[in-house]
Amino acid sequence: MNGPRCPWCESFDLYRQYHDTEWGVPLHDERGLFELLVLEGAQAGLSWATILKKREGYRRAFDGFEAAAIARYDDAKVAALLADPGIVRNRAKIAAAIGNARACLALHAAGQSLDAFLWRFVDSAPITNHWRSLAEVPARTAQSDAMSKALRQAGFRFVGSAICYALMQSAGLVNDHLTTCPRHAEIAAGLARR
Repeated sequence: MNGPRCPWCESFDLYRQYHDTEWGVPLHDERGLFELLVLEGAQAGLSWATILKKREGYRRAFDGFEAAAIARYDDAKVAALLADPGIVRNRAKIAAAIGNARACLALHAAGQSLDAFLWRFVDSAPITNHWRSLAEVPARTAQSDAMSKALRQAGFRFVGSAICYALMQSAGLVNDHLTTCPRHAEIAAGLARR
């Protein structure tokens, strides 16, 4: 990478790779968006680094984030998840993931994609911000407030405004790479691909 990365990602290689290839790149894949929704909710009270290190464990434990499979999880599956060291073993977060799968299927049954549902909060086009330091980057915005409210009304859980803003950042609804980071210009120019 020519130039300094956003400083938040410099603590380990997996973090740098995530920053360099995924974070902030516009995502429209249903399963990918559902995965980020679940993982951002799992992050509540923890660091993204913790979740990123467990992402493969989540993919294995949660059937590759196939919402239809997760929506069918029963008490036995919940017990197995609570015993799985590859994920965050928190009953409320596991229940939210299952409930969110059901809410996602309800959206689909109503003829709406999760993609369209989420991207409407930025008028279907990424917002390119121009932050020069991490201190300028907000934890929530009016758009994330509105997204959080709409997701809750649609039956989703662990979708507070700060979680929604983190989702917006990771899924590229906003480009919050610092202007000093080469990824800012690449993503703004549409050159970055997942």
